[in-house]
Amino acid sequence: MGEKEKLEKGLLIRTEEDLAELVEAWGFLPLLKNRIPGFSVEEHTPPQLWFADGVDGPWEWKGPVIRETGCAYGKFFHGKAGFVSREWFPDFANYRRDGYDFDARYDEGLVRRQDKLVYDVLAEYDSLISREWRRLAGIRSRSEFDAAVTRLQMQGYVTTIDFEYARDKNGRAYGWGLARYAVPERHWGREFAKSVYARTPAESGERILTRLRGLLPGAAEKELLRILG
Repeated sequence: MGEKEKLEKGLLIRTEEDLAELVEAWGFLPLLKNRIPGFSVEEHTPPQLWFADGVDGPWEWKGPVIRETGCAYGKFFHGKAGFVSREWFPDFANYRRDGYDFDARYDEGLVRRQDKLVYDVLAEYDSLISREWRRLAGIRSRSEFDAAVTRLQMQGYVTTIDFEYARDKNGRAYGWGLARYAVPERHWGREFAKSVYARTPAESGERILTRLRGLLPGAAEKELLRILG
């Protein structure tokens, strides 16, 4: 099936490679259905590839796609998960950070103390599995920890860089998988640090809006602004 036929059927994602290509091509791609029709992995994937026994689908492909494309993944869209390509993440993070690095944001009183505690722990490491990160941060409540991580992702200070799974005796992965997190500056290094503040936040925001308008011509402007955050 060619790209035109797949698009007409609303099924662009049938393989791990399809998902990687769509993330790269679109730049912004929420995982699940949202207020903009057609703007999600879910809507472009056959239902039988979601959570089927013995069949891998988008849920299992998240980690490989992150590794293959170098994209960012996290709760970037109103606290819901999705992908932002490597090309677009510096502008995305710049706009969401409003031009502040994390310490400057905290100094301005724009960060909760608990969020700073959580961020500072992660910033000491190249990456951490979620349960290791929570333990090191000393936060007993998983819901409080998850809320802090979501806020940090929404603000562009944390990204998910992989998922790790338990394996059965035959070596097959199972379960939901544990997210491995990193601070973008640690994960992508000097290249990201130089590019993230290369424009003003307003310039980054306008670039993203222009991209979204071209990608989603039928979407209402208010919905595009919701994606921009």
